[in-house]
Amino acid sequence: MFPPQNIAIIMDGNGRWAKKRKLARREGHKEGVKTLKKIVKYAAKKNVKSLTVYAFSTENWKRPKSEVNFLLALMKKTMREEVDELLAEGVKINFLGRKDALSKKLIKEIELIEIKSRKNNNLVLNIAFNYGGRAEIVDAAKKLFLDYQDNNFDLDELSCEDFGDYLYQQDLKNIELLIRTGGEKRLSNFLLWQAAYAELYFTDKYWPDFGEADFDLALKDFKKRERRFGGLNDGDKNA
Repeated sequence: MFPPQNIAIIMDGNGRWAKKRKLARREGHKEGVKTLKKIVKYAAKKNVKSLTVYAFSTENWKRPKSEVNFLLALMKKTMREEVDELLAEGVKINFLGRKDALSKKLIKEIELIEIKSRKNNNLVLNIAFNYGGRAEIVDAAKKLFLDYQDNNFDLDELSCEDFGDYLYQQDLKNIELLIRTGGEKRLSNFLLWQAAYAELYFTDKYWPDFGEADFDLALKDFKKRERRFGGLNDGDKNA
């Protein structure tokens, strides 16, 4: 299907964008928020149904405390000042990740936004915050084990689809296109389960410089891909 309905983005390069301009790293993160708003709106115009973005990973806690504190404060500020505009445009917002390390105030604001936007249906924005793909799979396995202990299912009947129901967002479908900005070419522990058959698109553009034209280039590249999911196309059958 074109355009791809489920897209994910690793928004990389904020710090390097700032360094290149001899600015503090926090200025890159601020600019990155502006880019996110722009791309969310554009994705909705392109009839994308779901956009999942990597905002803060479980590994990001290892960064300098001052930067971590700034990122947490920026998340709060963004939710208070920027989200209403997206809600008015029919964007549904979900958060993926472990909440136990977050403050009670931040958790409350996250949950309020999810409640306020749950009836919106223009585009689903999944924000991966304090998220790690391995952590998600481990947490899913723990939930599954508790159900197994309660005799809620036969383990021999467990399917991949059943396991997927234990992930953070049951309605997050398989990712079709995963975009990474900033020039790096790795998944960095992002959506390891959901991106199993995603088409990967890498660009050297730093996230604050990523615009609508760059998004279109990723879509055009996706359109040229042949998605076989482990099968053969007609030309390969006689090879």
